[in-house]
Amino acid sequence: MLLIFPPLAKACEPPAGIARLGASLKAHGVSCRILDANLEGQLWLLKQPLGTTDTWSRRAFKGRIQNLAALRDIKIYQNPDRYKRAVSDLNRVLALSAAGIGVTIGLADYQHSALSPLRSTDLLAAAEEPEQNPLYPYFSQRLPELLADVGTVGFSLNYLSQALCTFAMIGHIRKRYPSLKIVLGGGLVTSWMHRPGWINPFGDLVNHLISGPGETPLLALLTNGRKPNKYVIPDYTSLPLAEYLSPGLILPYSAGNGCYWNRCSFCPERAEGNAYHPVPTARVLSDLQLLVEQTRPTMIHLLDNAISPALLHALAENPLGTPWYGFARIDEHLADLEFCHALKSSGCAMLKLGLESGDQGVLDRMFKGINLSTASLVLNNLREAGIAVYCYLLFGTPGETVVEARRTLEFVASHHKAINFLNLALFNMPLYGDEAAEYGNELFYEGDLSLYTAFRHPDGWNRKEVRRFLESEFKRHPAIAAIVRNDPPQFSSNHAALFCGIR
Repeated sequence: MLLIFPPLAKACEPPAGIARLGASLKAHGVSCRILDANLEGQLWLLKQPLGTTDTWSRRAFKGRIQNLAALRDIKIYQNPDRYKRAVSDLNRVLALSAAGIGVTIGLADYQHSALSPLRSTDLLAAAEEPEQNPLYPYFSQRLPELLADVGTVGFSLNYLSQALCTFAMIGHIRKRYPSLKIVLGGGLVTSWMHRPGWINPFGDLVNHLISGPGETPLLALLTNGRKPNKYVIPDYTSLPLAEYLSPGLILPYSAGNGCYWNRCSFCPERAEGNAYHPVPTARVLSDLQLLVEQTRPTMIHLLDNAISPALLHALAENPLGTPWYGFARIDEHLADLEFCHALKSSGCAMLKLGLESGDQGVLDRMFKGINLSTASLVLNNLREAGIAVYCYLLFGTPGETVVEARRTLEFVASHHKAINFLNLALFNMPLYGDEAAEYGNELFYEGDLSLYTAFRHPDGWNRKEVRRFLESEFKRHPAIAAIVRNDPPQFSSNHAALFCGIR
């Protein structure tokens, strides 16, 4: 089997999903190859000659090899301005690689002026004419090298930015190798299949769609029903670990599926009915210790929706000797200063925290389980311990108006010394959530694959007003503006921890 991670997504760390799937298949005697077409495709685009003659483009193209090398060197992360210029120049070269054909490519996105990943007809159109895809010269030459003696090809489709390229690759395979079985899974496919009234529009193109973790259905498909081992350590050895756009390997690892809290209103995980399935803590530690010995990473990225308290304590008590970061909930565990110091000593460089709001009423209505006095203590503790904070805020929920949004502004401003990075998001109503019917379903994104619906805000705090508030008030506060400027362009939280004193 050939497992493919398709373009286009951030290429700063190897794809954990296909590394885990590949390991599971190999553990049961199934021959498996892995292709990170996302990384390879971007590097291929950066090598293509440009036809433009403007000064910036010439400079960006001339310096692309130097800039790639710089992103793979920790020194540039000690110079934010130099980093931003390198990222900007690489992004420029990628954008120009598809200039004039209605496609916008960047280090973190892929958009088509006429085709939308939210419409199944457009995805089918991308499959019908794969040669129109700017990456066609790459994958049409690369795939034959890997498809010899392969009977099944699997695609891991996780982001909207991957969808059009995924279907272009599928269309090419279907035309060139009609006898191959094609399997399509990943996070985005899982969300599609949980839409109300889902009907598969890709039956003539794709042999099997997989929802959720793919180990069991893939193994059943390839081995006549054999069940996988419950836990398998991901295998990254066949991926080009030295070529990712980071200073050394950022090692991704998932310690569980779903979220252990799983109570927040409007949460896609809860709406999709994804149960929490943690890997036993002792197994996580042994996996990570082995992976660290095998790969010698610069940093570990824990992929969990929220690292469980049990795992946080285990990491604090059993340092891995490697910096790490990930998402954590704001709770009483982090309100313990001594525990925060222990986390720092264990290698914790940064925690991503989903605060969402600085208004207690908004938090309560969302069932976040966060107390603002605890949040204040947590932020101050992490600052004192030397752990950076990447804080996530959500504006425009049904329980928020501009009054509550200004309380969030005040909370963030008063804690600005403890917040290193900010993610500012506008609320989207999940199409299939329990709350959608309460606030009214209206067209939001046009397309039969849209995962969100428009809604009638009970107080008229609509997206236009939310955006105006963010641009004219929130981001203009001097203390907050300084935090916003810290965010690494394109790579955001995936590179943020590298600016936090990693050597």
